[in-house]
This record gives sequence, C-alpha cells and structure tokens, in this order.
Amino acid sequence: MGGETYEIAKPKSSYPVRSAHPVGQWIPDLYKSRIGQFYAGGQYEENNLRAMMNEAVASGSPHVKLSVWHAPNLSRPTFKEATKHEFEKTSVGQSFGPSWSTHWFKIQLTVPSELRKKELLEFHWDASNEGMVWTEDGNPLQGLTGGGERTEWVLPESFRDGKEHTFYIEMACNRMFGNASGDTIQPPNPDNYYQLSKADIVAVNSEARQLYIDIWVIGDAAREFPADSWEQHKALKVANEIIDAFELGNQDSIIKGRRIAQEYLGKNVSSSKVYETGTKPLVYGIGQCHIDTCWLWPWAETKRKVARSWSNQCDLMDRYPEHRFAVSQAQQYKWLKQYYPYVFDRVKEKVKKGTFQPVGGSWVEHDTNLPSGESLVRQFVYGQRFFESNFGERCQTFWLPDTFGYSSQLPQLCRLAGMTRFFTQKLSWNNINKFPHTTFNWVSLDGSQVICHMAPAETYTAEANFGDVRRSVTQHKSMDQDETSLLVFGKGDGGGGPTWEHLEKLRRCRGMSDTVGLLPRVHMGNSVEDFFNNIEKRISEGLNLVTWYGELYFELHRGTYTTQANNKRNNRKSEIMLRDIELLASLASIKGSYKYPKKDIDDMWEAVLLCQFHDCLPGSSIEMCYDDSDELYAKVFETGEKILKELQEVFGVQAVENPKSKERLAALNTMPWHRREIISLGNGQAGVACGDGNLLNIKTFKIAETPEVTVKKIKDGVFVLQNDQLRVRVDRGCITSLYDRLAEREVIPEGGKANQFVIFDDKPLYWQAWDVEVFHLDSRKVLSSGATKVIQNDAHQVSVMTETKISERSWVKTYISLSAAFKGQQSYVEMHSEVEWREDKKFLKVEFPVDVRNTEASYETQFGIVRRPTHYNTTWDMAKFEVCCHKFADLSEHGYGVSILNDSKYGFATCGNLMRLSLLRAPKAPDAHADMGRHNIRWAILPHQGDLGSTTVRTAFNFNNPLKLVQAPETLDASAFSSPIKLTGNKSLVLDTVKRGEDDEDVSRGELMKRKGKSVILRIYESLGGMSKGTIETTLDIKKVWKTNILEDDGELVKFEKGKADITLKPFEVATYRLQL
Repeated sequence: MGGETYEIAKPKSSYPVRSAHPVGQWIPDLYKSRIGQFYAGGQYEENNLRAMMNEAVASGSPHVKLSVWHAPNLSRPTFKEATKHEFEKTSVGQSFGPSWSTHWFKIQLTVPSELRKKELLEFHWDASNEGMVWTEDGNPLQGLTGGGERTEWVLPESFRDGKEHTFYIEMACNRMFGNASGDTIQPPNPDNYYQLSKADIVAVNSEARQLYIDIWVIGDAAREFPADSWEQHKALKVANEIIDAFELGNQDSIIKGRRIAQEYLGKNVSSSKVYETGTKPLVYGIGQCHIDTCWLWPWAETKRKVARSWSNQCDLMDRYPEHRFAVSQAQQYKWLKQYYPYVFDRVKEKVKKGTFQPVGGSWVEHDTNLPSGESLVRQFVYGQRFFESNFGERCQTFWLPDTFGYSSQLPQLCRLAGMTRFFTQKLSWNNINKFPHTTFNWVSLDGSQVICHMAPAETYTAEANFGDVRRSVTQHKSMDQDETSLLVFGKGDGGGGPTWEHLEKLRRCRGMSDTVGLLPRVHMGNSVEDFFNNIEKRISEGLNLVTWYGELYFELHRGTYTTQANNKRNNRKSEIMLRDIELLASLASIKGSYKYPKKDIDDMWEAVLLCQFHDCLPGSSIEMCYDDSDELYAKVFETGEKILKELQEVFGVQAVENPKSKERLAALNTMPWHRREIISLGNGQAGVACGDGNLLNIKTFKIAETPEVTVKKIKDGVFVLQNDQLRVRVDRGCITSLYDRLAEREVIPEGGKANQFVIFDDKPLYWQAWDVEVFHLDSRKVLSSGATKVIQNDAHQVSVMTETKISERSWVKTYISLSAAFKGQQSYVEMHSEVEWREDKKFLKVEFPVDVRNTEASYETQFGIVRRPTHYNTTWDMAKFEVCCHKFADLSEHGYGVSILNDSKYGFATCGNLMRLSLLRAPKAPDAHADMGRHNIRWAILPHQGDLGSTTVRTAFNFNNPLKLVQAPETLDASAFSSPIKLTGNKSLVLDTVKRGEDDEDVSRGELMKRKGKSVILRIYESLGGMSKGTIETTLDIKKVWKTNILEDDGELVKFEKGKADITLKPFEVATYRLQL
C-alpha cells in the first residue's frame, strides 16, 4: 500500500527530437509580389503560367487567309454594300486608317487537323481598334475591342470539319475611347493608323485559363485582406503553393494547382453552381455596358458600338447562365432595331428569358440640369412607350449612373412615369464634400419620393475584381439600415460590357465567401428589380430609410452649365418651338380637318431628346458630335418652321417681318395668360399687342405729348434711360444706377456697376469642358468698355450701345434697351450682346450687384424653384459657387427683389448681393474649338416689389417667347382671338403644355393600343411653392376630364360642369389632365 508504481500510457508523438534544418519566416511583401509575376507578361512570360495558356496556334495561309476592302471617304457601309466589292489580299503587320475609316476583312479559315479535337478553339484578332465579326451570310455575331481586350471569338463547332470557312470582320479605325493621341479627353487625332498584329486560330488551354483566374482572385485576397486576418495569410499560402506546384510544360501541374485553389475557393467555381449554396448574399452583381450615346466619338459610331457590345452579351448569356445584363436608353434599342435587326431579335429573346434587362425608362441617359421640365417628361414618355411597345413592360427603375447632378423634381417625375427606384453613383466624384448616403429616400420639391441607391463600389464600370466586391460593403454608408448593394460591372463609356473574365472572377469571389468567408458574398442571377424589390419589402415591414430633400447637386462638372453655348441655345429654342407646335396643332386638329402631325412631332422630339444626352447638351463631347447635333437641330427647325407655316394658314394668318401694306396686323401668342406688349412694326414704328388668346389684336402705339420713354446724355459716354417706372444710368456700358420710381428705391448699391463684364482664367484640374474650379474666382478681371452711344430713340423704345474689347481677338457689342412701361405691369431693362469670342481657357461672365440682402437666392428649375445659399458658411455652401438655373435667377428680401432673366443661358452664381450670369467658356478639350465664333445673347434686369412671384415667372416665359407679327384678313372671325382652353385662378399655376393624347385614334402611330375618340392633354404645374387652386375653362365639347400620370394613364375623374373643372395643386406639383371630347 502506497509503494506501488504504475505505467502511464504516453501518446506517441511524431514531433522530431532534433531540428532538421532552419526554417525562416515568410517575408509577406516578397511572397505577395511573386504572385503577380506568376501570370504577368514581361521577362518571365515564357516561363510562367502565361506560356501554357494556349495549346497550339495556327497563323497565316493556308489556315488563315486575309483580304480587305477599304470603305471610301470615312463612310460606314452596310454588310451588303461592303461585300459587293472586290477584296484585295492583305496580311498581319499591315496598318489601316486614317481615324474613323472603316475596313472590311474577309477571313477564309481552315482549322488544321491537329487542332480540330481540342477542347476550346478561338479566333484571335487584334488591331488595337474596334471590330465586329459577321457571318458569311451577313449576321453580326460579336464585337471586338482590341488592344489585348476582347480579342477572341469562339469558333463554331462546324468549323472543325477540315473545310474552308468564310466570315468577315468590320474594322472601325477608333479605339474604345475614340482617337485621341495620348490623353483620352484631348481632341481626336484625324490621322491615326492601326496595325493588325494578330489573326490566329488558337487552341486554348482551358484549365490554364481557369487557373489564371483562380490565382488572380486568391492573389487579390492575399494583397487586400487585412494583414491581421487568418484569411489573408491563408490566401498568401495557397497562392504560393500553386506557384510551387507549377512545372512548365506539365499539364498535370496545372490540374494540381487548380486542386490547391479549391482549398480557398471551393469546388464549384468553374460553373454557375457556385451560386446555388442557399447562403444569403450582400452584394448583387449586375452586368452593365454604359455606352455614351456620343462623347469621344460621333453618333454613327455609337450605333455600331451598341451592336458590338450587346451581341457580346447575348453570347456570354449562352455560356454563363447566371449572367444578367441591364441596359438603358431606348434610343440605342431603336438604333439596334433599325440597323441591326438580327441582334435586336437576339436581344428580344434574352429579354423574354429575363437575362437581358431593359432599365431606365428614358429615351437616353440624359442630362437633368439643362432640359426643360417638359423635356424631362418626354424623356420618360418616349422611353417608356418604346420599352412597353417592344418588350411588353415599362421600366421600374430610373437609371442614370453618369449624369452630372440630379434636379430636384426627378423623384416626382419618376413616380408619374411609373418608377419608384433610382440608381446612380456619380456623386461619388464630388471633389469637395463626400455624399453621406448609399441607400436612401430621395424626396422631390412636391414631397414625392423614390428609393435611391448609389453603388458603394463607386463606379458603373467595375472590373468585377475582389476589391470591387469588398468595397461594396466597406464603402457602404447605409449599413445601419440596409446592408445590401448593387455591383454594376462591365467595360463602359465606350461600350463593351462584361467579359468572360469578369464573370469568372465573380464566381471565384462567391466561392471564396462560402469557403473561407470575410469577403462579402456576391450573387449573380438576380435583376435590378429583384434588388429593389427586397428593399421595398423591408420598407413595407417597417424599415425607415434616411431622406435627402431636393436636388442632388454634383460638386464637379459645373462648367457644363455653360460650355457649347450654341448647342444650349438650340436646345432652348427647339423646346419652345415644340411647345408652340403642339399647342397650335392640337387646337387646329380638334377644331377642324387639320391632321395632327404626330410623326413630325415625334421625329422632332426624338432628335431633341437625343441631343440632351449627358455628354451632348452639357458640352463635353468632341467637335464631330456638335457637327452632328447642329445638323439635327437644323432639321428640327426646318420641320418646325414648315409645320408652323401650315398652322398659320389653318388659322388664316401669315407671318410678316416688315409689313408694308396696311392690312390687319396681329400677334401670334402661345403663352396661356394675358399679355400686353410693345411689338415692333419696323421703320421705328410700333404697336401694342393686347389680349389672352393665341392671336392678339395690335393697336397703334400712341405718341404722347410727354414721351413715355426717353434717353438723355448726361456727359460724354453717360446716358440716362427713363420710363414711368425705371430710371437707368449707363456709364461706359455699365449700369451705375437703376432707380425704381414706383418703389422709390435704388437697386444698385452705392459704387456698384451692374451689367459689368468680367473675365476669369479657366484652367480646371483636368476636365476642361466639364469643370470650373472654385479657384477660378481668384482671377477675376474687370473688362473696360469704350464710350456709350445712342442707337435708338423711338417713342416706344430707347437703346444705347457700348463696345467692349476683351482681347486682340475678341469683343462684345452690348445694347441696353428700355421700352415704354404699362401701368400695372413691371418694366425691365433688356440687354442684347453680340460677342466675337476667340479666347483660350477663359470664362466670360456679366455681374449685377444689387441692394438686396438674403442668405438664399432662388433659381428656376424644371417645374419649380430651387433655393441655394448666397454665403460660404460651410463647404457644402461654398461648393455651390456655380449653379444651374433656367429662365431666371432671383434675389429677394421681404418686400422687394431683383430677377435676372435670360434667353439661352444656364450657369449662374449669387455671392452675397452679387448676381453673376455665366456667358461663355473657352475649353480646348475634347473640342479644340468649343464656343469659338459669334454669339448673340439676351438677358434682362427685372426689379420687382414684393417677394419672388408670378411676375418673374410669367415675364421670364414671355421673354423667351416673344410675340410673332402676322397679317390677318379683315374677315378673320373674332373667335380666332380667344383661346378655347384657359387656366384661371392662382397665378402661380402655369399651363405649360397643351398637346393631343398619344393614343388618340386619329393621332396614334400604332405602337400601343388606340384610344377611341379625341382628347387634349394639359400639363399644369405650381411654380412658386404653395398650394394653389385654379379652374380649367374650355369652350370645347368635352365629355370627361381625367387626372392622369405623365404617361397618360387615366387616374381620378375630375368634376366637369358647364365647361369648367376646378383643380387644386400641391406646392410644386406637376399635374396632367386629359380632356376627353
């Protein structure tokens, strides 16, 4: 007892007693660097994985025979036109050009016997420019990008029969981003030539290609995961084990490397099965191919880009069942349908399957700052009608990833167009403040809201890299409310879309998430609508997203409010012309036998909407694009003038500029309120047009004993212009005093000079046509003017003129005019400048210091007003040093204010009490000649008693819609001088649009189901921000009145009695009414 000993079983250990050899700690940076070297080009490419990517290559005759036909004069002939010609023999190594030329290649291909049974055969073509593969019988199959990207075309199985097969490649002599030399945004070089460097039959080593993607993604994890995570260390270990297992020329080592990769990625990354794990994803991958409808290339090239890019995606969908591809812009679909019906049919088939997903609901991805409210409406009307008529459904998500800021009424218009969601990401480019939200409720001026999601990866052209997936969570600013996000990936701007590499990388990312974790789980196979549906479901269950009220102001690209002035002027004038035509044509077609010119109106609208694309209207495209838009606008104006002339004949009047006979004169009016204005009759004579119809009687302007407007010389170069309301002192072109005689108030502060031209150095950090930076304000230089002289001294109007020298090459000739005033109607001072502009990186503005104090100024926007700070309290305030306005900007204090009106400008600033209208810029990229030449610009100073009100709103409309002088026969019926449709009531209500119903049986072009009978559509909005009541009054034989959305779907029935319908609009509400005859 107590002395026994027992044997205790000891576990046997394999741990060696002695150290066999030294083992060092890995130096992480060295082993990380080694990973990229394993598959990179350069000095080791013949020794690393790259050397085994292809099993065999066949080049040159007899396997690859090349011949070419050169299209003449930069033409872009069709397949049928091109293949009628004789083709001449050519070869790899030859160069083709110049820029923008087209060359058609016939490829006669015979697969050699030793390649016919290889797993994957591709044809590789690279000329560092874009191309399209066509079948021998003329079907476009797939686009080619060049420069090492998307250079492959998978050969059909039928090509393995040992026979010669023919196909064609259409070469476009431009890269994905045009033809600039060096810096992408510089003007295109007209003399680029492109060398054909590759035309090979390639047997691809599929396993080597797969291993390349494996180690690429694992290597990203080793580089980007936190160094204190086991997942990062494991990635580094696995990647290096793959490299160590590799033996040049040994296919088994490739297979072994893939097995090692499975330790980190899982077993299913080579197929779509990787997404079938049932685990909850955070990131939803959506393929996207952003094609700028014009930018660094013209519209004609965009049409080909669409066909190239979308055919690529149809091909990828056949190979990758998880691939979902979202595409906006009805205009691009229409081009595809028109010029590439074979590809359009493929797209329709994929849309039906749910893999190709139309989004956006608009005609193009348009600018939202500059178009009028009605233009924004028509973007949706034409877009949604196209999608519905061609694919059977309207879009639910507004899609604008690349537009330069988002105006405050978009949420309301989205809801009225049947969309509850909005996707963008552009505010991630802000260069002053970081936008604080990712997923939020965006609220319009009227209170309407949409769910807005901004991709946290902060791009719409993600490369589907490990880092893009990771940033979809690490940069997500709304994680406390909803942690999910969209990852929008694919080559973009110049088109292209996702590649097979993108889809393979995302498979690895998903496999990694399910195998080792840490990386956010990405999912493929859902639509954009699925993503938003999930958020809407959560909202219905109680989720309260944060809100953002008003505009999404973009803190960059502020110069786009001004660049390409003539293009912006054409936009404003065409919008006005279309409004006039629709109003007059509606009345003519309802009253008589006149046929509403729907096709012409549609063609005009589609042209204008196309020109509102977000790189065209803002002024950020190459010169070729503005040659195109000038041509299109010219056609719009030609068609419009023809229609207006026909309408004048219908109304029994005839346009006249300098009437010689004493026949009855009238003024053609398209504004919906009473007007009383002086109208010139030529030769110093004038009349007074008065009334509220579409034709206004003109009475003789009576010359009183005491002149109603005068001009007096005070001293050399100094004049005083005066009417019953205003006294204006002009000294060398500047207004040194503007005295309101009725309010007994001086408008210009002591020592101030209004209508003062100033010029600034304009050298932004990079984006010339796009940007004006805050530091440009430090370079302000006052332009001195010559002496002022009287050039008009008529009984109805006086004018003085001043010449201002800008430089040796540039000048301004400015006319300041004051007309006789009418009692009870606010008078204004009008300026008209003729500018010869030949500057280099300068910015011309005109300033108006006013004796008014407010911390906010008001700017007209679409269907409303935006108020912005006049101070720099915070960086958010200072960022708005240049803003967008439409027909007016206003600075008012309680009881008094000043409005600046314009007829074609959009850039403005109010700093303290200094109002500043932006006139002209002179960027040299991407258009070296932007804005060079002659410009005519009108603006006006409108002082007013009281706060900003209907006086400014209506005067701005009138200023942009001058009365047109016509001759009318004495026999013209009196009813011609009264409008059959009127809006009475609160003056804040604006009857903005009168048109015919899109689907009226006598108007419809058959896209959608016709609606029996005739109807008139009225668009009315509340302009000042208060609930307002009004009455629609009509003498037409109306049966019913419906309130509709902007797509003209009937909503609530409006009570209509004795020719009247009472309406009430909420603040800044846009309301549409359908009057059924």
